[in-house]
Amino acid sequence: MSIADRKSSARWALLVVGILLASLAVPWLRQQSAPDQLTVYCAHDSIFADEIIRLFEQRSGIRVNVRYDTEANKSLGLTNLLLEERAAPRCDVFWNNQALGTMRLQREGILQPFQAENAVRIPDRYKDPTGAWTGFGGRLRVYLVNTERCPFTDTAELEQALQSEPLDDVAIAVPLFGTTLSHYSAICSERSLTGLLQWHQSLHQRGIREVRGNSGVKDLVAEGVCRFGLTDTDDAFAAIDRGKPVRMIPARLPSQATICIPNSVAIIQGCRHEELAKQFVNFLLSEEVELRLAQSASRQIPLGAIDESQLPEDVRQLRAAAA
Repeated sequence: MSIADRKSSARWALLVVGILLASLAVPWLRQQSAPDQLTVYCAHDSIFADEIIRLFEQRSGIRVNVRYDTEANKSLGLTNLLLEERAAPRCDVFWNNQALGTMRLQREGILQPFQAENAVRIPDRYKDPTGAWTGFGGRLRVYLVNTERCPFTDTAELEQALQSEPLDDVAIAVPLFGTTLSHYSAICSERSLTGLLQWHQSLHQRGIREVRGNSGVKDLVAEGVCRFGLTDTDDAFAAIDRGKPVRMIPARLPSQATICIPNSVAIIQGCRHEELAKQFVNFLLSEEVELRLAQSASRQIPLGAIDESQLPEDVRQLRAAAA
């Protein structure tokens, strides 16, 4: 090989090496120039939560990676995942569809307190005083009644049926997770654990149908398989909007209080994007987000101060019942 050929080969070798190095560097450069991404674990239904999250992205310019979970145990599943990841958290913000699992994370030291500016509009009973978590956009526990199979029109009649009648055509979700667990916890706080267990055993002795989730309760009642069941307002509205022969009636505790279960939001201790997390939390607690959730098909009940003239009539009625 001539000297000229050797020089030409060397130049080609250098060019190939340069191209390879450049190809390796481009992804690194892109990664360095890409904006920070917020990671959110979300137990709220994706069909409703995704619109809110994408609106935050548009407003803030912050990209959000969101992880949802399954219908029946989504809140519990994400709670357990956060406990598993406590030594090296991947999540920045936990948007839970209730508060019970969030309180558990607080007890375990998983949450980082943050007093969001918009948290002041939320009543004290729906937030932790240290700022570990704050509630927003609630649901009521309700009886869903099939109007073709059941004549009951008020809570007292339904409570009497639960206490004394055969229940093989009445449905409730498994009380190991979800809002049914929150419902059981509320009963326990008023009746004591012994009273709760006696109530639960009585339901099963009379044949109540226990299904995997609230949507299962809704389907059984909507299709007339069961005459009534215990579920949440969002599932009840799903049946009503489909034109099913059903009505909802608020469930009540022995004290006659209704059971309002809020969404909750919290920042994860040791998260990688604390400042972005604070922006997202403050956004979720805004009047605008509560109004959007209220105007969605799920009709979430605003917990904070809000312009009630913009609320759907059925949400205004639920808000009064939840007060």
